[in-house]
Amino acid sequence: MKDLTTGNTAKVIVLFALPMLAGNIFQQLYNVVDSVIVGNYLGKGALSAVGASFPVMFALISLVIGIATGSTTVISQYFGAKNYEKVKAAIDTMYVVIFLAAVLISVVGIYFTESIFRLIQLPDDIIPEATKYLQIIFGGAILMFGVNATNGILRGLGDSKTPLYFLIFSTILNIAFDFLFVVVFHFGIEGVAYATILASGITFIIAIIYLNKSHELIHFSLANFRFDKEIFLKSLKIGLPTGLQNMVVAIGMTAIYRIVNEFGTDVIAAYSVAGRIDAFAIMPAMNFAMALTTFTGQNIGAGKLQRVKEGLKATIILTAGISIFFSFVSVFFGQYLMGIFTPDPNVRAIGYQYLIIVSSFYIVFSTMFSFTAVFRGAGDTLVPMFITLFALWFIRIPMSWFLSERMGEIGIWWGIPIAWGFGLSFSFIYFIMGRWKKKAVIN
Repeated sequence: MKDLTTGNTAKVIVLFALPMLAGNIFQQLYNVVDSVIVGNYLGKGALSAVGASFPVMFALISLVIGIATGSTTVISQYFGAKNYEKVKAAIDTMYVVIFLAAVLISVVGIYFTESIFRLIQLPDDIIPEATKYLQIIFGGAILMFGVNATNGILRGLGDSKTPLYFLIFSTILNIAFDFLFVVVFHFGIEGVAYATILASGITFIIAIIYLNKSHELIHFSLANFRFDKEIFLKSLKIGLPTGLQNMVVAIGMTAIYRIVNEFGTDVIAAYSVAGRIDAFAIMPAMNFAMALTTFTGQNIGAGKLQRVKEGLKATIILTAGISIFFSFVSVFFGQYLMGIFTPDPNVRAIGYQYLIIVSSFYIVFSTMFSFTAVFRGAGDTLVPMFITLFALWFIRIPMSWFLSERMGEIGIWWGIPIAWGFGLSFSFIYFIMGRWKKKAVIN
């Protein structure tokens, strides 16, 4: 556990963010290796199937992710206020909600996956593999939810190192199982899904055993869980807007795939691979934003509003420098990066076009995310939700469709930075208005 309410602002945020960043580097490393194995051993059809599965999966789990985010904010604010009894109650309540939601999502996901793929008009040759992959993933949702909820709780308590160790362990397991199931046993795309579930399950079991023996606030016991209605409602108030935002964003991502699907398997595969590279590049900005969210929650709980503003300034400067670096790498080395994932020259060329356009605006994305991190840490998620949804549904999707009709798939890529620009503008205006300062759980 770490108190983020004292010490040098920039140093505190960096030291808290670095373990999360390292952990997500390992997580993205898995995603990269996963895509490299699929692309080189199973072909671009399987690569497209895995890529098309993500927005569907995210759409079904996004509401739970939002509620978990609300719980993490509540935990961090109670921890900042040194109310440890409430911290324990919030942790128990989060586990109860997460596991009940996981069961429901597993059932829905298994039975409706193929129908969703047909609704977004995924090419017929991709649907069978995408369906098999996603049904297995949903079958093990409770294991993935469990380990992610545990890591979120630890971050809310100011502990970003322990989740790093869990992520490293899970990533190494995942990569090993990928090679074993796909390269050695030739299980196909099902092997990729089984590797993910098995790695998550083993990590979750080890995490629970370790925390039960060593952590003073976390004790995982199905028989002793306490559900606190008041805390749940507070978490729901904060997390529901974020969850709805994530859900509508995920549906929007699916709508984008509907546009991408019209251009065939090569464009779908290129979009999937470029998205992996993209995720790796914007990951530092997202991790610093996660650190800033916890930092904001603790400092608002401690009544230190000026320190929150200092933290925002430091985060924007840090992530701007990192974003410029990744923009440079993507523009000048993007062709080589695409070549790692697929031997197909057309897929590589299409993906490189994406990287040139989107990576040039990483700094816009990182700055926007820093503002929204402050809002979430303060417990204000409703207006940022509307900002995000407006940027997606009224800017990105219409622009991607409109420009793709005139420019081909390149028009889809241009819709991304245009939406980021609008999102940043609205977030900055809302920050200046200052209404987010009045949304704290702890008064």
